[in-house]
Amino acid sequence: MATRVRRTTLTLPAAPLGPDNPLPALRAGQDLHRIEIPQDACLPADMARQIGCAPLRSILPARMRDGYGRTRRTTDLDALVIENDRLRATVLPGLGGRVHSLHHKPTDRELLYRNPVLQPAAFALNGAWFSGGIEWNIGATGHTTLSCAPLHAARVPAPDGGEMLRLWEWERLRDLPFQVDLWLPDGSDFLHVGVRIRNPHHHTVPVYWWSNTAVPEDEHTRVLAPAEEAWHFGYERTLRRVPVPHSDGADRTYPLRSEFPADYFYEVPDGARRWITALDADGRGLVQTSTDTLRGRKLFLWGAGRAGRRWQQWLTEPGTGGYAEIQAGLARTQLEHVPLDPGGEFSWLEAYGPLETDPAAVHGADWGAAREEAAARLAAALPRADVDAAYAAWLPYADHEPKESLATGSGWGALEVARAGAELPGTPFDAATLGAEQEPWLTLIGTGDLPAARPAPGPALVAPAWRDLLESARPGPATDYHLGLAQWHAGDRAQAVRSWERALGQGGGCLPLYCLAVAESVAGETGRAADRYAQACAEAARAAAGPDPAAREWRAVLPALAREAVPALLAAGRSDEAAQLLAGLRQTGQDDGRLRLLTAQVLLAQGQPAAAREIFDAGFEVAGLREGDEVLGETWYAIAERLVAGDGPVTEQVRAEARSEHPLPERYDYRMRPV
Repeated sequence: MATRVRRTTLTLPAAPLGPDNPLPALRAGQDLHRIEIPQDACLPADMARQIGCAPLRSILPARMRDGYGRTRRTTDLDALVIENDRLRATVLPGLGGRVHSLHHKPTDRELLYRNPVLQPAAFALNGAWFSGGIEWNIGATGHTTLSCAPLHAARVPAPDGGEMLRLWEWERLRDLPFQVDLWLPDGSDFLHVGVRIRNPHHHTVPVYWWSNTAVPEDEHTRVLAPAEEAWHFGYERTLRRVPVPHSDGADRTYPLRSEFPADYFYEVPDGARRWITALDADGRGLVQTSTDTLRGRKLFLWGAGRAGRRWQQWLTEPGTGGYAEIQAGLARTQLEHVPLDPGGEFSWLEAYGPLETDPAAVHGADWGAAREEAAARLAAALPRADVDAAYAAWLPYADHEPKESLATGSGWGALEVARAGAELPGTPFDAATLGAEQEPWLTLIGTGDLPAARPAPGPALVAPAWRDLLESARPGPATDYHLGLAQWHAGDRAQAVRSWERALGQGGGCLPLYCLAVAESVAGETGRAADRYAQACAEAARAAAGPDPAAREWRAVLPALAREAVPALLAAGRSDEAAQLLAGLRQTGQDDGRLRLLTAQVLLAQGQPAAAREIFDAGFEVAGLREGDEVLGETWYAIAERLVAGDGPVTEQVRAEARSEHPLPERYDYRMRPV
């Protein structure tokens, strides 16, 4: 059959994404990948340099996506299928361009881990993410902010005369356009993926890219790559060089032979072919390979421990099989960012397909023989020269204009084109995609001023070019509020505070108060931060009580604000105020797992550990629990210690008794590192 691209509908049990968090994302969040590098680590020079390259201070201009829950209902999702007589790839353009399925027709095998549900979880840099398939991660260390966002998609001519599926968007953390072209050469067993990232700016930009592939996992699954060493990163936040395959007494190329989640970044020698594969007991599985620009290869494993299994159940459907991830990136590790020169681009080609090997060889004790068997079978199925030739054939087609639009992404790329006039052949950011979110910023471009109004919940722009426009604009509450966001993002925190104070003095209301509360909290001004949070909550409550349509926006602000205000009030020793704030939210029907956890923490602070324990015993789920967050275990044991200690001090003996008498229930165990 001729290769073709077509529309379809994928029906899955899905938890709705819900609204974005209305508050600006001023905090960088929990930095799971912050590491302490010992002096004797002997990092390669380029690796050491790139690990320290331009870390994020916040996820601005993106907003947190934390409005989802855990209730799933049958949902129809728009999908695109690219298919030849050998493979069928199903892509979700509305969810980051995720390749949901890669089905090999001759063997009737699914090559990916295909998640049977769509359950958002707080793994992306901005929150919502889901597991399974192949995802395209761009921006900064972590899962992309586009994980659950729509991309532009279109049909494009393929190098062999057939059809190609193009996905593209404007990545806002680094202000870079990118594209992903997928096609299946006639008769090929391999999905070809051409990727291009361009820098249209006059300054160097740090670039991050990792293609993450979820693969089925059981006790026989083995991951192979052409390496004898790897960089091990665990959630203890350490990076160390380890031998492959055996490390700390076990063969770590079998994901279930580790207890805790971990990353293994393989040290692929210069000049060696870049590939990675996950194989089952019969020596069959998926292989990924690429041109040399995509140098890194990685295994991520959940491990066989209780917490790793619990996370897998959280991300999918209990009772279904687990998964591991095999990944490929621009650098050795995901802790690095690679500089891209002004006007420059990175481009490469990836290929994904089935691999069949001799199981005795790939599961044998001789690591060298296992690698050689996989490499030889890959060379027979898809020679390295063919991958290089396919890349050369694709590159001229990267600029071809789309023939037919299949899906629409955001209007942010069109706004950047309107501001700077960038010409980006092959990835049109059409003015027709501009919408209400971009309207105030179009006014700023056209008139030099933002519309005169109080700051309202909504998107922000913080890049240097937008900061320049805001600094030149007429002062006002909205202008000064947004200027403060841009200054905060750039690290000019004193200037940001002055801008927010000006906005507040001009009647800016809740949002400048919130920003000042965060600034004072970060500065360690616990009491002042609590005062600001309380004032911001009062302002939001007044705005939410109004009769105008804008009151609905402010009603969404209240629970988001309370989730930050309650910990600030507790830190200041004001537990009664925190309790009143939560009680007010419950009266408005605002109640979820996050607020129940806060209620337990407030009760503990008020000297009521038994009442706090009752909340845990009744059961709750925190839908937005962040990757690596230990707050459930910490709160549980803090309650247990107070129950054991009574009115006495919490000693080491009390802590030991608390852990013995009140073990953490499995439903609350999400610890990703040894205790």
